Amino acid sequence: MTIVILAFGMLGLAGMQSKIFLAEMESYQRAQAVLLMNDMVERMSANRGAAASYVPTPATATFGTGDAAFGTANALPGDCLAKAAGVPRDQCEWSNALKGAAETSSGAKVGGMIGALGCIALIQAQDATPGLCKPGIYMVTVAWQGLNATSTPSATCGQGSFGSDDRLRRTLSSRVSIGLPSCQ
Repeated sequence: MTIVILAFGMLGLAGMQSKIFLAEMESYQRAQAVLLMNDMVERMSANRGAAASYVPTPATATFGTGDAAFGTANALPGDCLAKAAGVPRDQCEWSNALKGAAETSSGAKVGGMIGALGCIALIQAQDATPGLCKPGIYMVTVAWQGLNATSTPSATCGQGSFGSDDRLRRTLSSRVSIGLPSCQ
């Protein structure tokens, strides 16, 4: 009888251990998404005059996993040095970071998140017309594949990129507002 009770207890512990692993992985991916999203927000804020240039062409294009603009998943962070400074280099470095280029194990890129994608969208264009003075507003979003199905995110970044079940998609977004200090 004692062995049966212990067996059920051990099975319960094994099940709990697998749930803990999934929760830990989800937490790690969210932390990586926060870091990568803030990286692009800071890049855009530091280069305010060219903020509109960060929006990709076409506007539906994504950075990170699967983008053709910045090489393959095997691109090295150093490959971005060939790009001119400013927006092209920032986009290249962000794309490579989304691909996990910053962390390697035995030469393979293992960092980041599962299928990480980045999107930058224009919400409101700047308008310096006197009396109107509208700041430029942009949305920076990072999307990745989660391990458990949850509710479908409202952000469209990465929609349909993680199989038929969009409930596996996770997103994290931040707005960037580029003001017009000289506007009256």
